Amino acid sequence: MTAVNELDLSVLEKYLASCIDDFKGPVTAEKFSGGQSNPTFKLTTTSSSYVLRRQPPGKLLKSAHAVDREFRVQKALQDSQVPVARMIHLCEDPAVIGSMFYLMEFKQGRIYWDAALPELPDSGRPAFYRAMNSTLAALHSVDVEAAGLTDYGKPGNYFERQLGRWCGQYWASETRNIEQMNQLIEWLENALPEDDGRIGLVHGDYRLDNLMFHPDKPEIIAVLDWELSTLGHPWADLAYTCMCLRMPKSAGGMSGLLGKDRDALNIPSENDYVAEYCRRMELGFERIPNWAFYLAFSFFRLAAICQGVAKRAEMGNASNTEALKIGAMVEPLASFALEIIDNEG
Repeated sequence: MTAVNELDLSVLEKYLASCIDDFKGPVTAEKFSGGQSNPTFKLTTTSSSYVLRRQPPGKLLKSAHAVDREFRVQKALQDSQVPVARMIHLCEDPAVIGSMFYLMEFKQGRIYWDAALPELPDSGRPAFYRAMNSTLAALHSVDVEAAGLTDYGKPGNYFERQLGRWCGQYWASETRNIEQMNQLIEWLENALPEDDGRIGLVHGDYRLDNLMFHPDKPEIIAVLDWELSTLGHPWADLAYTCMCLRMPKSAGGMSGLLGKDRDALNIPSENDYVAEYCRRMELGFERIPNWAFYLAFSFFRLAAICQGVAKRAEMGNASNTEALKIGAMVEPLASFALEIIDNEG
């Protein structure tokens, strides 16, 4: 974390003291490293610590950076089997600090940035991937009606709608013509599977470094970064997770297992991970049909997100100095997807 001058702490302190009973200044702020979308800060007072997550300043793409949705879904999951941080306050008035933000509890735990888990012994790694798998299944098993989330997204035709949305986002943030993206979009449009009616709460960015583990146990204590969550098709999350694990060690701010010997690391194979998820969800099969489409779509969506980061960097309001490097990942990500189509489609 780094010290910041992006927040007017005197204004923020007065505001929070007026709306949170046990909030007492003075307050200091540190910005969490990483993260391209919604800047996130640790606030420390004499009595407690909090996390503040805000929209970035400047002009934003339509429907992007919806921190109010993040707040809503985590609050709805407070008493569910899905571990989340406790939501404290949502400020929808951009006049306070310059953009909408929310406050949540600060949880002390471990976040692993390297998918190979080099910090752990070989014998310890399987339990962390099992926890990742079981929490994903718990998320997809949430009763959205009981959670009050029936209007959190549109039902049906999830991939058709998502493809349209992210094509629009990509074209709105396009800074140069990338032929691989053109080819990928055309293939995805022609390969859309029929809607099978599956609907659930999906995270949208479910990967190892968006999970906080207990300080001492292979137990997830908080799923983080809910900006892309919605009602949708559960296999989108599953494919996205597997896409992340197919990535190089460092790509677009992510860490993957490309080129790693999973057997030597004692990390489950993709087939085993998918089969375990299918068993947990009681699907009655252990292989996902049209798997190449779901993987290719995941690469496309991530590429579109990276292009958005590049556009914000060009406009001068990206939240991370690595934004231009992230933007450079668009073409390689599209190429990864095209390879999957050629080899597995």
